[in-house]
Amino acid sequence: MSVYDYSVKTIDSAEASLSDYKGNILLIVNTASGCGLTPQYKGLQQLYEAHKDAGFAVLGFPCNQFMNQEPGSNEEIKSFCELNYQVSFPLFAKIDVKGDTAHPLFQYLVQNVPAPYYTGDIEWNFVKFLVDREGRVVKQYPAKMEPAEIESDIQTLLDGKPLA
Repeated sequence: MSVYDYSVKTIDSAEASLSDYKGNILLIVNTASGCGLTPQYKGLQQLYEAHKDAGFAVLGFPCNQFMNQEPGSNEEIKSFCELNYQVSFPLFAKIDVKGDTAHPLFQYLVQNVPAPYYTGDIEWNFVKFLVDREGRVVKQYPAKMEPAEIESDIQTLLDGKPLA
């Protein structure tokens, strides 16, 4: 099993297979538009722009499970992200990321983080999962960790090296 075995809906409601991202380094993030951490969209976009040509993508998954901080429709979310943060990385339809209703992708992510890098169940918006070119989860980052703090790990994987 890998992240490539999962299908999701894009923010525009089209079916998409994560196998379309085979061979790329991925940063998968649960997002929200009304959160104190929402400005992280800017840092995520900067990471995406800096490394997309090297085989890196940020995948954003809006979620309304944490204090209803993502109440809008998919269209409203997309518009908010584009207008306020110039987001061009792939966004997907709003999903649940924890509990019995969690999307299977996020169940897989949480269950497959290597032990030293597991930070616990998803407890807030903007928890991040780094995935290698083979589709394996290699690290989980807490919500408050700024995207810029992850850049060295992304570069390590882009360079074909294992994380220390």
